[in-house]
Amino acid sequence: MPSASASASSATGSGPGPEALDAVFAEAVRGSNASVGLVYVLAPGERVLRLAVVSGVVPRIAAPWTRVPVDAPVPVSDAIRERRAVWLASQEEVARRYPRLGIVLPYDFMLAAAPFEGESDAVWGGLVLLWPTWHPPTLSAQEREAITAVCHRAGVLLEQAVDRGEPLDIGDEPRALPPPRAHEPDPDEARAALDFAERIPVGCCALDMDGRITFINTAATELVGAGAAALRGARPWEALLWMNDPLFEDHYRAAVVSRRPTSFTALRPPDRWLAFHLYPDDRGISVQITPLTGESSPSTPPRTAQPSAEPGGASALYHLMHLAAALTETAGVNDLVETVADQLVPAFGPRGLALMAVEDGRLRIVGYRGYSSPFISRYDGMPLTADTPNVHTLTTGVAHFFCSYDELKRAYPGADRYEDRDAWAFLPLIASGRPVGSLVLSYDQRRPFPPAERAVLTSLAGLIAQALDRARLYDTTHQLARTLQTGLLPHTLPDIPGLDVAARYLPAGHGVEVGGDFYDLIRSDPGDAVAAIGDVQGHNIQAAALMGQVRTAVHTHATAGTPPAHVLARTNRLLIDLEPGLFTSCLIARLDLSRHRARIATAGHPPPLLLHPDGQVEVVALSPGLLLGIDPEAHYATTEIPLPSGAVLVLYTDGLVEAPGIDIDAAVASLVAGLTGHRHRTTDELADLFIAHATAHTPRTDDIALLVIRRTPEHP
Repeated sequence: MPSASASASSATGSGPGPEALDAVFAEAVRGSNASVGLVYVLAPGERVLRLAVVSGVVPRIAAPWTRVPVDAPVPVSDAIRERRAVWLASQEEVARRYPRLGIVLPYDFMLAAAPFEGESDAVWGGLVLLWPTWHPPTLSAQEREAITAVCHRAGVLLEQAVDRGEPLDIGDEPRALPPPRAHEPDPDEARAALDFAERIPVGCCALDMDGRITFINTAATELVGAGAAALRGARPWEALLWMNDPLFEDHYRAAVVSRRPTSFTALRPPDRWLAFHLYPDDRGISVQITPLTGESSPSTPPRTAQPSAEPGGASALYHLMHLAAALTETAGVNDLVETVADQLVPAFGPRGLALMAVEDGRLRIVGYRGYSSPFISRYDGMPLTADTPNVHTLTTGVAHFFCSYDELKRAYPGADRYEDRDAWAFLPLIASGRPVGSLVLSYDQRRPFPPAERAVLTSLAGLIAQALDRARLYDTTHQLARTLQTGLLPHTLPDIPGLDVAARYLPAGHGVEVGGDFYDLIRSDPGDAVAAIGDVQGHNIQAAALMGQVRTAVHTHATAGTPPAHVLARTNRLLIDLEPGLFTSCLIARLDLSRHRARIATAGHPPPLLLHPDGQVEVVALSPGLLLGIDPEAHYATTEIPLPSGAVLVLYTDGLVEAPGIDIDAAVASLVAGLTGHRHRTTDELADLFIAHATAHTPRTDDIALLVIRRTPEHP
């Protein structure tokens, strides 16, 4: 059998497809002896991991993690951000370090997560593996080597596909690797096995990994009171009314995830107690059913099961808890919409989702999934007086469920139908007694919406309403802070003869408040110019406000012709007098255009890069200086360097090179390597190159400010 790497390299045409990744993944599962595995892919420029392949469980159980933000508090995200393996040796450790994971999978298992790294510094996804708790408390050397090797091969595979301009198409839904092939019995063996199952005096049945009955013997059908034809292909807790209790489904989930035998008892009305023993493996679950009589019968009263349909079982309850936990971590409205869609659509089955919020007496679309933009735009800005179900559910505060399009059409003759959607739920979003919006779910097929499902969806709407209210407040506050920060940065840079300058400012990624990065280019004495860049500690409005004060002080002193070291010293004393409680890094470069020199002083700021006219790149060595705002007596040294025509000076804040799990020296070296050979590029092209390099594959948690300055030959 060819190896995964051979499979990938032997592909023809447009390159290896998803099956190449499947082969690498299968090798990881085999080499590590894992019982469950998941593969995540991170597309270039995205901040969301997409579940591509699963093994050992069905995608339904993995539904809460179909799409995972890179900064989510889950093991695979941590492994990718920090570029290291994560190992969880017990259920207790899972619950302590990752409470949300412990809520949805409260079972015994061990877990490892590791990143996919290729030949470059990029991370392309990650691997999650689970083992039963009888696995030793640490991974063996062989298992670690297998995981490391497979993660590297997967990283190279994904990286090469992107480099060719043909990233792997992982599809809209995760693929499930087939279980290991079982022994194929000959006809005589099959008949003998069937005869054996029919002769034994206990009930037995087989479930596939999705919990559906694939075989049941006569003794079992007599014990549960239903025929084999009605049970085959169904899940027991759905086909048997007296087993319609989340507790029973939970035992199945526990067996699948933990790979440990489990058992429970159930009362078949009116008075027959049955014991169920579940024995899981990689292909499914074998179930033994025996009657309990006399003293062996439980003395506790039975739980009364009520008729319901999915999503009213254990999976729905866990998904509900998972969504509740996820919503507490959302920030703005966009983040909320992504979280709701990522969790609700795969877990509860709607084909389409539209989230609307009240704004100035109208319903505004704040997010959607499963609809085309032209269709959804018809409903954006709908007045609250409109005769539509999404408005009525908001104004009345009552959820409306339509089991079919005919039912919707009778109630609202003018209702539009999107594609072949045939069932709808219109849910009001009420927060603190106030209507804040509505949630519309649509389904491909008719749906009865039994009471249990309506209760779950109503609970979901309540959680989403509270989160939407918080998210809109967050967005308002965040926008004010961003407006403050951008208002304090220069709108344009002066046109100075002899200099070609490009500037960039990139706010930090998702969930991070406004920062204090700044830059400036200042006219000074004739033949001189001053470039400044800095970073105020913190990510809040206070940092942005202090940034404005620091930039004003630097600008004032630089305009007066003050040498760089004195600019820093005077600004340092100002900060100490203000007592802001925040420190600031800053770098000042006075560019003497007539002498082709630059004098640079730094206060704890990253050193600049210098691209020489011959294409060589160096990190400018500077005498380190203390951060501003610490010591009023701090002194700062000045370093003078040549700045010939054609040379490029690059000033940047640490957000360009710092990221979790990345050594800053290695990051600067990578930046130098990326700049080498690009001396003919314009300053704008160079600036874009830097930003693309910094943001391509590693999520950023800090702002980036950048100045690219070329000494042009036109100046005398």
